Amino acid sequence: MFSKARQEKRRSMLTYNFTNIGSDSMYEYLYKCIKNDILQGNLQAGEKLPSKRSFAKNLGISVITVENAYEQLIAEGYIYSMPKRGFYVTDFKGALETKQREEVQEIIPLTSGENSYLADFTSNQTEADQFPFTIWAKMIREVLSDSRIQLMTNPPCGGIMSLRQSIAGYLKDFRGMTVQPEQIIIGAGTEYLYGLLIQLLGHEAVYAVENPGYQKIGKIYQNYQVNWKYIDMDKEGVEVSQLEEKKVDIVHISPSHHYPTGIVMPISRRYELLGWAAKGEGKYIIEDDYDSELRLGGKPIPTLQSIDISEKVIYMNTFTKTLASTVRISYMILPRPLLEQFYQKLSFYSCTVSNFEQYTLDLFIKEGYFEKHINRLRNYYQNKKNGFLSAIRDSGLHKCVEISGEEAGVHFLMKLKTEKAEENVIELAKAQGIKLSPLSKFYYEKKAGIENTYVMNYSSVDMERIGKIVRGLEKIC
Repeated sequence: MFSKARQEKRRSMLTYNFTNIGSDSMYEYLYKCIKNDILQGNLQAGEKLPSKRSFAKNLGISVITVENAYEQLIAEGYIYSMPKRGFYVTDFKGALETKQREEVQEIIPLTSGENSYLADFTSNQTEADQFPFTIWAKMIREVLSDSRIQLMTNPPCGGIMSLRQSIAGYLKDFRGMTVQPEQIIIGAGTEYLYGLLIQLLGHEAVYAVENPGYQKIGKIYQNYQVNWKYIDMDKEGVEVSQLEEKKVDIVHISPSHHYPTGIVMPISRRYELLGWAAKGEGKYIIEDDYDSELRLGGKPIPTLQSIDISEKVIYMNTFTKTLASTVRISYMILPRPLLEQFYQKLSFYSCTVSNFEQYTLDLFIKEGYFEKHINRLRNYYQNKKNGFLSAIRDSGLHKCVEISGEEAGVHFLMKLKTEKAEENVIELAKAQGIKLSPLSKFYYEKKAGIENTYVMNYSSVDMERIGKIVRGLEKIC
């Protein structure tokens, strides 16, 4: 053991340079520096580390950065704490070499880019194994062989008619919606379609989004420099009274499965919304039905559009959830009063989805492959969700989490029962190779009572790693 004077001298000399930490956060960099000094013997067994406050002051960093670094070192067994005495380097004795070999075996090969995590619960990336490559390739070959003239013919601004007919037929059979193919406008992603809607409905209108909600929509309205508001939600969806108070003209909602809370809007609130829209000219509801096909329990929820008799609902959907996040094919259905205005004002735009993709998707739907793919995908995600929740229940993690909103889509909410700050939990999870998405970031202002609730999008999570993932989450509770 070191003499007290020698320990004090070494602690006063413990310092690190933070001018070039690369892509690491400050706490990660500090954790690595201390760990490296321990492994190299610069910090020896039983040696006391500086207190969090004095260490932070000496290094010119925050106390929480030091605290996060120390907590990670404790979690990995490099240091230990003694109440009211401080933090000390663990005595590895002869086990250090063995421990290092075990840690090397535990390292998961990481690639550059977004997929460099053990588990990224913020990603909506589609697993390659779930895309029907063989069938899609077959459809492409048939299209190239049989539709050469059509492929080289410029489509209407709303998209090729045969695809619009196929979509209309699918919506009739599986969503109970009666629409004319001409009402369907195809575009390369919903972001592009939002831009068309703003041009159609006018920059002078007041737009509204859900709070909490998908933040990208607000950013799109902001970049188009339109007047937009956020509308708070209760347990049934957006509060209609706030639409009146904030003088909203167009409201964007996801009633069948709200993102990220998972709320399903009841029929009473739906009719209340339709009544609000019917009262004034220029009032419309944008119904975002982004993942309705992936409802994992019970029948699909009927759309707002299917019960709208005043033609005030603009329906939007996308194939990015059901096919792949890289398939940029979306569509909107305009009520007939808006359809004539669309063709008068915006028909000069070319359709932004290539003929090759449109004819391939058209054939994919017509031949019944889309329906089969959706059924297979539902079963896959159902099993994946059940496996994930089962792994949580069978581990110590179940004692410190509450799960909700797991009935539909490919995400659920997980609330951690912990005294740790949300920022601290996110950093600790990152150190375990787990990227978390807090519910709080979906709010436009701070909201009490939601700290340490996380949106767990499991669509791209590798189930072979689920045991390691759950153990990693267990460590941060």
